[in-house]
Amino acid sequence: MTQDGDERLTGDTGAEDSGEERDAAGKSDEDGEEAEAAVLAEIAALRDQAAANHDRYLRAVAELENVRRRAARDVENARRYGLERLAQALLPVIDSLEAGLASADQASAESLLDGKKATMRLLHSALEQVGIREVDPHGEPFDPALHEAMAMAPSEDAEPGTVMEVFQKGYSIHDRLLRAARVVVAKEPADSGE
Repeated sequence: MTQDGDERLTGDTGAEDSGEERDAAGKSDEDGEEAEAAVLAEIAALRDQAAANHDRYLRAVAELENVRRRAARDVENARRYGLERLAQALLPVIDSLEAGLASADQASAESLLDGKKATMRLLHSALEQVGIREVDPHGEPFDPALHEAMAMAPSEDAEPGTVMEVFQKGYSIHDRLLRAARVVVAKEPADSGE
């Protein structure tokens, strides 16, 4: 009897275990389907995000290319038309020279000299309009960054190391030197007793 009872117990227990296994398997299938659906949704979301990122990338590349083209066009325009301001400033100088040449036959030497001075003022004004300044260092201390010493001469009037004569004026544009002034620099006079 114990054997039959044991078999019954075992049989009953086996029936309960297989039902639980079926419930667990059903839940596992449902869980698996839910997990698979979640993974597919995540993949779809990632694909949408990748497509959006690719679209942004293509737009950024196109914008960069447009910026490059604009910059190249601006550089080309600066090369072609960069001197426009200078040219406009020089036109009155040309007009003055042409007027002086046209009236040179009937003009006196004095009026020609006055015309030449007026033209020179126009030219200096035109250069100043575009940022070109004259470097006339007469009486200033010698500066090798701005001046080119052509000679040194003894001087009793000028302090040693200062510019006592300017052979050729220099010019700068804004804060850059275009041409150094060519100068004679004063040095101490030689002793006459030696």
